[in-house]
Amino acid sequence: MPSRLYIDVHVLQTVPPANLNRDDQGNPKEAFFGGARRSRVSSQAWKRATRLHFAERVPEQDLATRTRRIAGKLTDRIAANTGLEHEAATRLAGALLAPLKISAGKREGDTAYLFFYGRRQLEAVADLVTDRAAELAALDDAELAKEVGQLPVQEKFSVGHPLDVALFGRMVADIPALNVDAAVQVAHALSTHAVELEFDYFTAVDDETKKDNETGAGMIGTIGFNSATLYRYATVGLHQLMDNLGDEDATVNAVTEFVTSFARSAPTGYGNSFAHRTLPSLVAVVARADQPVNLVSAFEEPVTASSGITTASAHRLAREHATATHAWGDTPAFSAVCHTLSPETGNTAGLLQEAFGQTVTFRELLTDLRAHLADAVKQATR
Repeated sequence: MPSRLYIDVHVLQTVPPANLNRDDQGNPKEAFFGGARRSRVSSQAWKRATRLHFAERVPEQDLATRTRRIAGKLTDRIAANTGLEHEAATRLAGALLAPLKISAGKREGDTAYLFFYGRRQLEAVADLVTDRAAELAALDDAELAKEVGQLPVQEKFSVGHPLDVALFGRMVADIPALNVDAAVQVAHALSTHAVELEFDYFTAVDDETKKDNETGAGMIGTIGFNSATLYRYATVGLHQLMDNLGDEDATVNAVTEFVTSFARSAPTGYGNSFAHRTLPSLVAVVARADQPVNLVSAFEEPVTASSGITTASAHRLAREHATATHAWGDTPAFSAVCHTLSPETGNTAGLLQEAFGQTVTFRELLTDLRAHLADAVKQATR
């Protein structure tokens, strides 16, 4: 692989009144940027949404689980594989995990923090004792610890990383050897314009009291919301992803899966109250060998268009990309754009084509990206 190759993903997405990602007061998260209050959706929220979207497209066994309850999950797996009683399976699971020295949590069987592991990795750990389960279960604690302590548990968690662990990484404070460097960085989504927090005052009617002609509401409340055109950005380090996965085809597939799910996903906060799911108005992908480049500086001055915030935002984004490329001289190795702006937008559509190339469908964008990455990986490994 080349020493550095990054795939930057730029998204413009307009969201109607919504509360995608709430703060500690229950209101939509915000940030000050460019001296103005902006709508904000945290990177953690969108990474979670992206992972959930993976589950709609990728077989369950090829994904990861993040939980404190790894001991219980391993117990279930051992019991299912061997037919051991729950108590015996629990002893084997505890013995297998003991050499990892993961700090215990407050609840029995829990770890002190969330552990992110592949489902196939856990299956591989359970397989270490499957053939000898009954024999091992008959040993006393000291003998069991000695026998199981020689098994390659740590190695099973260190290879064969699933898609989401390879992309988003893993940090295990107690065992640095189990750490996986993330191949993806995700920025907090910000509105391209200033926003004002609004409140929906709502009432709920008690159906039974209504039958008795009683007046008044059964419940009264408020929900904070805002609406925004969001600039979303993420970057994938292809070199790091290749190192995590160790397979050329899997690496290329992982990038296209990430771009697909990042573009099509959305946090679900108050989804039933606002039905806020939309598709992006623009997705631009840029592959570059110099460094990741977040184009949020295009919106440091808030967009104030009297009509068409999305169009004005797309214009700003294209201009920022073209200006940065010209000023720094770092011509991308690949770029592609999919947008839904009307050709009647004239100057904006032309500027987008000049900056990112002729607009294509999202499917075509993924196909072209896949072809470019496959060629890049082959060239680098010759």
